[in-house]
Amino acid sequence: MEFAELREAIEKVGLVDAHAHNIVALNSSFSFIKAFTEATGTAALSFAPHSLSFKRNVRETAELYGCENSLKGVEEYRRSAGLESSSLKCFEAARISAILIDDGLKLDKKHDIEWHKSLAPFVGRILRIETFAEEILDSEIPDGWTLDKFTEAFVRNLKSVADKIVGLKSIAAYRSGLEINTNVATKDAEEGLSEVLRDGNPTRIVNKSFIDYIFTLSLEVALSFDLPMQIHTGFGDKDLDLRLSNPLHLRMLLEDERFSKCRIVLLHASYPFSKEASYLASVYPQVYLDFGLAVPKLSVQGMISSVKELLELAPVKKVMFSTDGYAFPETYFLGAKKARECLFSVLRDACIDGDLTLAEAVEAAKDIFALNATMFYKINVDANAFSSKVTVSVNPVKINCSALENSSSLVRVMWVDTSGQHRCRAVPVKHFGDIVRKNGVGLTHASMGMSSAADCPADESGLTAVGEIRLMPDVTTRRKIPWMEGHEMVLADMHLRPGEPWEYCPREALRRVLKVLKDEFDLVMDAGFENEFVLLKSVSWEGKEEWVPIDSTPYCSTAAFDAVSPILDEIVAALHSLDITVEQLHAEAGKGQFELAMGHTTCPLSADNLIYTREVIRAIARKHGLLATFVPKLALDDVGSGSHVHISLLRNGENVLMASGGSSKHGISSIGEEFMAGVLHHLPSILAFTAPIPNSYDRIQPNTWSGAYHCWGKENREAPLRTACPPGIIDGLVSNFEIKSFDACANPYLGLAAIGSCWHRWP
Repeated sequence: MEFAELREAIEKVGLVDAHAHNIVALNSSFSFIKAFTEATGTAALSFAPHSLSFKRNVRETAELYGCENSLKGVEEYRRSAGLESSSLKCFEAARISAILIDDGLKLDKKHDIEWHKSLAPFVGRILRIETFAEEILDSEIPDGWTLDKFTEAFVRNLKSVADKIVGLKSIAAYRSGLEINTNVATKDAEEGLSEVLRDGNPTRIVNKSFIDYIFTLSLEVALSFDLPMQIHTGFGDKDLDLRLSNPLHLRMLLEDERFSKCRIVLLHASYPFSKEASYLASVYPQVYLDFGLAVPKLSVQGMISSVKELLELAPVKKVMFSTDGYAFPETYFLGAKKARECLFSVLRDACIDGDLTLAEAVEAAKDIFALNATMFYKINVDANAFSSKVTVSVNPVKINCSALENSSSLVRVMWVDTSGQHRCRAVPVKHFGDIVRKNGVGLTHASMGMSSAADCPADESGLTAVGEIRLMPDVTTRRKIPWMEGHEMVLADMHLRPGEPWEYCPREALRRVLKVLKDEFDLVMDAGFENEFVLLKSVSWEGKEEWVPIDSTPYCSTAAFDAVSPILDEIVAALHSLDITVEQLHAEAGKGQFELAMGHTTCPLSADNLIYTREVIRAIARKHGLLATFVPKLALDDVGSGSHVHISLLRNGENVLMASGGSSKHGISSIGEEFMAGVLHHLPSILAFTAPIPNSYDRIQPNTWSGAYHCWGKENREAPLRTACPPGIIDGLVSNFEIKSFDACANPYLGLAAIGSCWHRWP
């Protein structure tokens, strides 16, 4: 039997690497010898070069680089060529079309996920739940952590990133084993949390009851957002008790009917429990398999045997590939190379033995290497595509994800006042860590009474120079400033004293409204903003400096885009470094006007992202000698700039604004109709928050697509409320509605709170 067709199919397919980790800088303290072994400690590492896989993998890496066949020779090549060049060579050889990165592995000087996006057409994030929980517990809160406080923070934060990840991952096998109890008693969880807290910072969670509690919380979120859960099974480094990493220990979880629809991936071929993993995948519909790490860390026969054992019982449609690449691009190359060779051998033997026809083997190769993962993780990847000419770009913005305190000098503690102006107090990073993080920054009451017309409290506001509040940093929003090396920014809540929110705090006002929406109606409101802004350039006119729009091109002009593309590129790079999704960019109808549309997410996070987006746009424009203005009406003879917001309603992660099938004349559910009716009825009152200054109403004029009428319309851009059926939604169904009469002088938290509060007050 000839197998050229099978070999060609395996060599050509673009691999979907469904489980990998961050690459580190060349000067990382993480030793390069770890690319070829799981051993740790001086004594164990001294024997590592004598293993079969070590010798083979060093030799094949040296052949790729054309250097001396030794660990020293490979290391010298890496140093002389540089990380970008060696990464280029490794990924060209690996032919990977997508990488899913678990960025929870703690590595010195690791590059962030954004850096990896130059290595493959698609890069997604896998969130490690134990690391996520530890980061939450490392942040200090008034009166300390309780189980209720942790649960609320963990679930809220996990839901806030659910639309930005492709899956979750647990390393329970490393900490307490796989005999996971999905019915942990509250008392046991509380005692577990207390034990974790007693050990101090940095937090490391090892208590079994608390790990099982976190795992169960994560599964509940995964179920509501249809996210898969990867589970480390089988071998690893010596921190792991191999006896407890047998996937058969997962029986209680797999038999729990609450989670029967949760999709679970057993990583690393569960080696040496590959047969057990194969059995589980054959009898439990929710169990899938991944054979990274076993390939390429075993001998050739060990790799082949492990993959064969996975396929003894498991359906081919439930087996997926990964490199388990980490720290070094060479691990990606070796994982991809050996996986192709190994799977060819396994499928060839299956054909010879009569288990598969040649056509079925070709189909199996494409499924295992790409199609299964593409469907499972719901990613849009062409299985025939990969970066054959990878260029590791050097973005204008560089973000280093090492500890913030090691490289930053100042932290900007930011808030937004009632007229939408961004303000901050800057403190040295050490003072932030020692004092401000826990106790906040003092601020006069008058700061929330400032008007847009004058930098002083508005008359009769009741907010005067008498009285002081505390700006309490929300450490979950702490970010490096992309355009200012050594600076960070963090958004703040307003408290009368730490732990006691001030009634005028905009962020707290939004939380209160959303809590009512959740508690009374079991609904979550999502939002996505569009930012319209004008770029101005400086010109001299009769000896005076004037700022005028950079051009007068028409709507969606390619010429306008070309003229400022370097600025827009830098803006997008900066936003990506802040983990802010950009969906679209285009030139708008006004002179020098552009629009940037952001992805939708939960309302608090959407408002946070809006603030950071405006900061980025203003700063990058200023860096290029321009001014970016979001003022609603810059010139009376031109169109204005808005911050249109798209609103959707979710229940248990499902969009409930949409009608079910043909049950509605307008494609809106009864819940959606009632909510929109409330917003429309109260729109004049809402405008006090979403269009708060006189200039706002210069913008809201007929025939300018700004919402000048008191009405709603289906795909009607003149209406203040426009129902939308964007690409990807079944024709005729409404997934969200847009509110046009919202501009950048609004405090986004107060604007969203005003919209959300109308739910229970429609006529």
